[in-house]
Amino acid sequence: MDHDVDQDWEDRVTAAWATFDDYPEERAADFRAVIDALVAELPDGSPLRPFEQACAWDSTGHSDQAAPLYREALDGGLGDISGYKGRRAKIQLSSSLRNIGRAEEGVKLLTPELDGPSDELDDAVRACLALCLSSLGRDREGLSLVLGALAPHLPRYQRSMANYARALTEPEA
Repeated sequence: MDHDVDQDWEDRVTAAWATFDDYPEERAADFRAVIDALVAELPDGSPLRPFEQACAWDSTGHSDQAAPLYREALDGGLGDISGYKGRRAKIQLSSSLRNIGRAEEGVKLLTPELDGPSDELDDAVRACLALCLSSLGRDREGLSLVLGALAPHLPRYQRSMANYARALTEPEA
């Protein structure tokens, strides 16, 4: 099945997301309807359908509705048609899982991403994984990830912060 979409569709989805802040909380269903109308244009079985719907549910405060849709998108091959969106789905699913009390599943989903191909989502992987770890009472590991992600962005103290990040996960003497 061909899951490719044309640039016009992608542009319209991007434009819809650019209006997200125009929808107050009481109009969240209206925003989800905009996304639903766009995904209805996609062929049945396209993993982009549940992915965009999951994003809309998630962004409007419904992690419980988003999580199964993210899973459907990933199981449907989202990562095969767009590695970037597949990685986004893993990050966002992990966050949703944490929000609904299933942080351990989020840790299991994101931990392999630490060793995956690097891209602009690396820091988001670490931040979300840190939140999942913190929800499990593993704050030192989470802090280590966050400091490690922050260190390269600092104008000074990069080496020190990277060393402190590593030290947080070493056994205490």
